[in-house]
Amino acid sequence: MQKRKLGKSDLEASALGLGCMAMSFGYGPATGKQEAISLIRAAVERGITFFDTAELYGPFTNEELVGEALAPCRKQVVIATKFGFDLAADVVGAPGLNSRPEHIKQVAEASLKRLKTDVIDLFYQHRVDPKVPIEEVAGAVKDLIQQGKVKHFGLSEAGAKTIRRAHAVQPVTAVQSEYSLWTRDPEVEVLPVCEELGIGFVPWSPLGQGFLTGKLDAAMTFDNKLDLRAVFPRFTPEARNANQPVVDLIRTIAKRKKATPVQIALAWLLAQKPWIVPIPGTTKLEHLDENIGALGVKLTSDDLRDIGIAFSKIMVQGTRLPEEHMKLIDR
Repeated sequence: MQKRKLGKSDLEASALGLGCMAMSFGYGPATGKQEAISLIRAAVERGITFFDTAELYGPFTNEELVGEALAPCRKQVVIATKFGFDLAADVVGAPGLNSRPEHIKQVAEASLKRLKTDVIDLFYQHRVDPKVPIEEVAGAVKDLIQQGKVKHFGLSEAGAKTIRRAHAVQPVTAVQSEYSLWTRDPEVEVLPVCEELGIGFVPWSPLGQGFLTGKLDAAMTFDNKLDLRAVFPRFTPEARNANQPVVDLIRTIAKRKKATPVQIALAWLLAQKPWIVPIPGTTKLEHLDENIGALGVKLTSDDLRDIGIAFSKIMVQGTRLPEEHMKLIDR
């Protein structure tokens, strides 16, 4: 398995990670516990060393799953988890943000227990909390690093200004944001600031919540209670029809390169920068193997130029997240 360093840090991981959220939450019914543990351990056997979770996923159950699955090989892997939401039992409705320093430290202690570990390799702020100065957030994580409970600090869906302010207090090892062939927002400001400051970048949903696989069509329905895509604007039947040219283009490239659309989408991300580590999620072994196959797909500079020109002519329909989710994105 190829390895990559996240920016200028000493955090090295497999060139592809594994996003574990969907095993417990977000894209349909939770995967059976033993099936999920087997999949995570199969990923380790295949050389994947970077695993992404969060207290929000479940909530809590995904961290417990990841902790149990990786316990036998803990020293071989990098575990990333996240803080930043208020998941207290007495909170009614959707969770709000909470990145107060005392809360961050409470979350760290709870995550350590669920993950069955004595240190969190990468601790992300899940969403920027406008009520708490980012300097206080970075300071709280700095304290945890000094205490040996956390190794590296990360930010998720943070804007360039926030990244700079946080980095001045505690070096940011990685920024995680949605990034794929049909979600290019980070290219404007976030990727340039990561390159300038020596920060790694971790694209979540590198396969466009499954759309870029070419396996979804306008007739497919999503469970309103179990699948987030039921309320995602890009996943209405109308938007899926309008966005079909995205899939058609990827299929054309895949045929030419003797690869699958999945592998082209991941290979394109891997070709952008050597400090980018995508974390595609899956619940099936055959999909895991297909994802890993992307590492063998080489896109030339001509391929990348042709892809860029072709995609510049496609207008993706629908925002990437619902309005209430977009309000949590730092800009």
